[in-house]
Parts: sequence; C-alpha cells; structure tokens
Amino acid sequence: MTLIGRTRARGVETLSLDSPANRNALSAALVGELAGALTDCAKDTDVRAIVLTHTGNTFCAGADLRDPPHPDALVGLLRQIVELPRPVVARVTGHVRAGGLGLLAACDIAVASAEATFAFTEVRIGVAPAVISLPLLPRTDPRALARYYLTGERLDAAEAARIGLLTAAGDDVDAVLAPVLDGLRRAAPQGLAETKALLTAKVLEAFDRDADHLTALSARLFASPQAREGMTAFLERRDPTWVL
Repeated sequence: MTLIGRTRARGVETLSLDSPANRNALSAALVGELAGALTDCAKDTDVRAIVLTHTGNTFCAGADLRDPPHPDALVGLLRQIVELPRPVVARVTGHVRAGGLGLLAACDIAVASAEATFAFTEVRIGVAPAVISLPLLPRTDPRALARYYLTGERLDAAEAARIGLLTAAGDDVDAVLAPVLDGLRRAAPQGLAETKALLTAKVLEAFDRDADHLTALSARLFASPQAREGMTAFLERRDPTWVL
C-alpha cells in the first residue's frame, strides 16, 4: 500500500501524505516513502518545484505512537527537505500537530486555508518538540514559539502566519498558492537552487550544530516513564496523571 500520492502538472510535483488510518501520522513507513519520493524529485530535472499536501482533514498528526520513525530518520527527512535543490511548498487544508509542524517549517513556503489548525502537543504527552526544532527555531517568532511550545495551545491559520509558521493563509488555499506556483514556474532552475541555498544556510547550521543533541534528547524523553504515561493516556483517550 502506497502512503504517498504523486501527481505532476507543468513541472510541479505534488506529493500527498495519504495514510488516513492514522491521520497521516509520521510512521516509519511514511517517513521512508516520503524520503524516497523526494529523492526521485531531486534527480528529475523536469521537476521545478514540489508541493507537499495531504488527503483527509489532517495534514499530519505528528509521530505515529504505534510505529514511530527513528529520530535519525526524521532528522534525515527534515534535512532532505531543507537541502533539496528544488523549492518545497506545503499546502495545508486541515489539522497539523507536533511533528507535522516540523514538516511545515522545513518547507521553503507554507500556505494554509482558514480552517487549518496547529498545535505543539509534545508537552502534553511528556516529551518536547526536540528534532522539529531544527527548522522551527531559525524560522519562527521566538516569543510566540515559547508560548505555543510550553502550553500546547491550538492556534489558527492567521496566527500561524503571523508568527512565521506559515507564509500565508486564506479562505481558498489554491488561490493563495496560485501566484506562488506561477512565480516558481517562471524562475530558472539554477536561480531557484542557488537562492534556496542562500535562504537555508542558517537552518542547515542548526542541523550541523544541534542534530545529534536533539536526536538523543528525543530518544531519552520517549523512553521515559512520563512519556509512557502520556502516550498511553493519549491512546486511551484520557487525561494523563499529571493534569491538574
């Protein structure tokens, strides 16, 4: 069963997260398949840009707690999006949680419809947004990120755009996206690749500096007793024991 849908129109390859059984959660299988699709796009000179989108009402629910990817694999996927010599554009019309926000931050441009919602839910299950901080911290408003990291509050598309999590939001996501894709189709491949390299240099510095530490932190937290309680409570649809 394929977990990534693929279509192409006028040089733009659309990759769709298509795992409705787990709300497009980041399972080991989905992460591996998405990485493979991105590798194919990087090799294909007919691909000018990539749109990363989803089926169903959830872009990505975060890590699949039943089949999580190894932290190294998630780091590799996020870095692959940042380093890819083609622009990657996120198109969101649904909910994004936890690890899914790392995908958004890794993309060069991210647009969403007004009904999209976002939340960093890691603290509520006893872990931290460790690995996804690699692209998030260099690109997102630090004061806002402190609030939403620490509280797990839900934010809407307008707020997500205000703090830099999104590039733009609007009632019709495809209307917002149309001038973006038109601009990318008009740009020279060499110009896009070199300009993206300029824009992502600081993000890649964060990967080089912090990836090992944050990968180890993620592994330690997910193996902890509090995380086991948090994940069990989530799967059992109850509050964890620490909720006051």
